[in-house]
Amino acid sequence: MIRKGFKMKLYDGFAAEYEKRHNELWPEMQTMIREHVGKNYSIFLDKETNVLFGYIEIENEELWAKGADTTINRKWWDFMADIMETNPDNSPVSIDLQPVFHLD
Repeated sequence: MIRKGFKMKLYDGFAAEYEKRHNELWPEMQTMIREHVGKNYSIFLDKETNVLFGYIEIENEELWAKGADTTINRKWWDFMADIMETNPDNSPVSIDLQPVFHLD
């Protein structure tokens, strides 16, 4: 199992909308995450900076990366692009974080 941490950023004033959209996460998106062996997925918000911290456990980097190219994932990116920083293809600007400590 691989633990991944990353950060993204919301635009000001969109914290409630971001949470709402994730609370209503499309079943197809949930299926895609599971099919690409993502589990124990959490996203946290620093309200002072609008920085999101994501954590997910995956089994295979290559398989997980293939999820980005699915139709449902690209649709999700388009859906979220109006409330957060994105790249030209509407993927979220996401910065991987280096693990420095873990305790089971």
